[in-house]
Amino acid sequence: MLIDTVAWVRIEGGRILCARPRGKDVFYIPGGKREGAETDRETLLREVGEELAVALDPESVAHVGTYEAGAPDLPEGTVVRMSCYTGDYRGTLTPSAEIDEMAWFSYADRPLVPPVDQLLFDDLKAAGSLS
Repeated sequence: MLIDTVAWVRIEGGRILCARPRGKDVFYIPGGKREGAETDRETLLREVGEELAVALDPESVAHVGTYEAGAPDLPEGTVVRMSCYTGDYRGTLTPSAEIDEMAWFSYADRPLVPPVDQLLFDDLKAAGSLS
């Protein structure tokens, strides 16, 4: 089984924005699953708006990588695909009704995110983007 997601990579001061959904104890890169025939960009704009109450600038959205990994809490053979994008935003980052908490993570926080997010952390660290 494939779980196809998109994620918003927002780095400031060598830290990446992560969010903890309501009722969960793990942090994720903000984003989510597409609805119907949505494109990656449409999914990203909708999910970031729903989760963090900001509007991404569609013209600034750029693909930075796609990662795949299993997850210990998912059935055997399940793979999470995460297509990652950067993009500028308007508004104030505010956790929404579906997000309990947001935080800025450094590479030292890597163990706190799922395996597919850890692959992104590794690439960002290697590129010198994550402290």
